[in-house]
Amino acid sequence: MTEHPSASPSGAELPKLFYGHIIVASAFVIQGVNWGIYNTFGVFFNSFLTDFGWLRATIAGAASLNFLLNGVFNIAIGGLTDRFGPRRMMTACGLFLGTGLLLMSQVTAVWQLYLFYGVFSAIGMCGADIILLSTVARWFVRRRGVATGIIKVGSGTGIMILPLLASRLIETYDWRTAYVILGAVSLIVIVSLSQFFRRDPAEMGLLPYGSQDSDGKTATSAEEGLPIGAAVRTSQFWTVCLAYFSIVFNTYTVMTHTVQHAIDLGIAAMSAASVISIIGGASIIGRLTGGVMADRLGNRKTMMICFVILIVSLCLLQRAGDLWMLYIFAGVYSFSHGGFFTIVSPMVAGIFGTRAHGLILGIVISFGTAGGALSAVLAGHIYDITGSYRVAFFIMLCVALIGLAATASLKPIRRSQMSR
Repeated sequence: MTEHPSASPSGAELPKLFYGHIIVASAFVIQGVNWGIYNTFGVFFNSFLTDFGWLRATIAGAASLNFLLNGVFNIAIGGLTDRFGPRRMMTACGLFLGTGLLLMSQVTAVWQLYLFYGVFSAIGMCGADIILLSTVARWFVRRRGVATGIIKVGSGTGIMILPLLASRLIETYDWRTAYVILGAVSLIVIVSLSQFFRRDPAEMGLLPYGSQDSDGKTATSAEEGLPIGAAVRTSQFWTVCLAYFSIVFNTYTVMTHTVQHAIDLGIAAMSAASVISIIGGASIIGRLTGGVMADRLGNRKTMMICFVILIVSLCLLQRAGDLWMLYIFAGVYSFSHGGFFTIVSPMVAGIFGTRAHGLILGIVISFGTAGGALSAVLAGHIYDITGSYRVAFFIMLCVALIGLAATASLKPIRRSQMSR
């Protein structure tokens, strides 16, 4: 993608670098920092167990609160981004995330864990997907899936690097110092790169990538799509919410409990953390491939393929008792993990349009975070009762089958409805 394809009919030469590409590059880095740090919680899990002796359900509860509030804040941040633009909102999120992580270095009690990670960090983390993906959906019409996939590769890169970095920092210094370093990095990087964001091409007199005004005029602020009131009255809206609930129910359990599950199997902490890094690194393939497949096969078919792969990986997880088996699980699972999070924003834009994309995506993601909040604490509670994750893994498989059925039932909205 080297040229802006919205050439005017007059044949005027356009800049080789489309500003949307700068937004994608900035979003790539922010995704890496945000989701890389987000997925380090499982690495810190054993430190909390060792230093404080808290129950697993208690520790996982902080992650669940973070995820639950993340979902609630997603709705607000989506509407605020539609209204005030991504630059202001992403800057505010960076400040909250950095502050929350710095405060995590001072935790001595459960209430502090829940306040600093469960609340402060949740506010900071809620913007990573809503703000970035909603913005790129407005800047790109053609290759929207690929652009989204590139951004989500940043997420995979961060997940590949930062959990291992956090583990190394804990081993070299201690977990408190590790949180100070992660907090400083997130604060500086996210706030700085947020300054490049613009809500849509019309602010700069441009057209979205892949669109063309037949009269050669510049873009306007008018956007096609259903308003929020009409969207929530469709069956497609609730079906997408159910499917995303299923997705995050599974993914958040994997990212929260897999490291501790590996440690329980007798695997060293650094090797256990490498399972998450493999998921992050290998998910890059799923993120890129998912974006290409979404553009070529359609969002629904691509998401169904991801669900099938997820189901296969969960069957493997049931049998994984050694590190090499967990590596195989991670390699298979990672494709679905990367594909899911690439597809959801283009799917929302494809079904409902971009008029209220931020708010609609925020509500959809809030359903997902509700699933993740439920699953993380449920898995921890099941382990506390049974001494094993086996029942939790079986529940995950059942929920994945429900998500596949929901996605298969999706039908497009008639274009005539978009004018409501």
